[in-house]
Amino acid sequence: MQAPFERLTGQESDRTEARNGVIHILSLSMSKVADGLIDPKLVLSWLLGALGAPAAIIALLVPIREAGALIPQIFLAGWLQRLPQRRWLWVAGSAGQAVSAGVIVLAALTLQGAAVGLAFCAALAALALSRAACSVSYKDILGKTVGQAKRGAVTGMAGSVSAAAVLGFAVLLLTGVLQNKAGVIGAIALAAVLWAGAALNFTRLRESDSERGGPDTAHGFWELLQQDANLRRFILVRGLLTSTALAPPFLAVMTTGDTGSDVQSLGALVLASAGAGFASSYVWGWLADRSSRMMLLSAGLLAALAMVAAIAVQLAGQAQVPFLIPAILFVLMVAYHGVRQARSTYLVDISPAARRTANAAVANLAIGLILLGAGAFGGALSWVGPNGALTGFAAMSLLGGLAALWLEQVTSQSE
Repeated sequence: MQAPFERLTGQESDRTEARNGVIHILSLSMSKVADGLIDPKLVLSWLLGALGAPAAIIALLVPIREAGALIPQIFLAGWLQRLPQRRWLWVAGSAGQAVSAGVIVLAALTLQGAAVGLAFCAALAALALSRAACSVSYKDILGKTVGQAKRGAVTGMAGSVSAAAVLGFAVLLLTGVLQNKAGVIGAIALAAVLWAGAALNFTRLRESDSERGGPDTAHGFWELLQQDANLRRFILVRGLLTSTALAPPFLAVMTTGDTGSDVQSLGALVLASAGAGFASSYVWGWLADRSSRMMLLSAGLLAALAMVAAIAVQLAGQAQVPFLIPAILFVLMVAYHGVRQARSTYLVDISPAARRTANAAVANLAIGLILLGAGAFGGALSWVGPNGALTGFAAMSLLGGLAALWLEQVTSQSE
């Protein structure tokens, strides 16, 4: 693969790459903090409940966000292939998320009941589409502007910085500083500002023109998937490891006793989740630069062990012991962040420059569909309780980790 800025002298290339790395860390950190402040699983769901929205509408938030951020990428990728400077799509996507967050703030201040719920869903759909634009373009931009041996460190550093900020947000929620509608709405407004800042900062990135040559039609994407056996194996591994994202809610269910959940147990889970990101993101990023394939193996096995531990605790009747399930959740979320970091780094590293966008779009479309199927799988197993769902997800994590051994090895040397 070609090195970024191959036409520059050695020192000029190093300086440009270092400057680009800082820009990536700043913009990605701001974007990730904004994600944490507007998290549909917790923040938006809580706010809609406080605003009197029906539960049926609240239940739509996570599917809208997850599927909306993955499935449209296949359609955006063909257009992106024709853009020489691809950072502008990321800039537009970040700006779109800022506008969407602003609409959510406006709706929260002016609407109630079903009306605010529908407004949130519409704004979240727009936000998810903007997120799709950022996701489909980012791997190609990262591959062009940061050398292979530093990509995991750059994204891992951004993950740790953002996790620290979200950890602070969780502390504010626990201490009661933000346990009211005004404080949460203010946090979402801050998310809008952060996305706008990320977009503005990313315009400063120095990017060489992209190579053209990847597929730009649905038939071309299908042929790509048929021809690339390693990409198919990667999608299988990543699909099995979606279990690390789907399992955490079932751990939260375990902490609910006969009298229902309480603020302390919820707060402990939020802190465990945010703390896992803070503690592990940079380390995972560093390890991904050495062997993202082996990291997928390690993260899958670690997640399976965490789920088995949770099942054992539940069977022993100890799930309500303070901090026991949150401690297991911490381990599970460490594995989850490892999967995220490794899958991103591996996909960039195995993709030729002209195919990074296409590979990302094909993989994300497949994962969006797999997420829907895996979610239904977990939902069916949950009829026998959280242990049933976690048993299925533990098996998926174990198989996903072991399947990573069949992926092609990527060299760790710089481009």
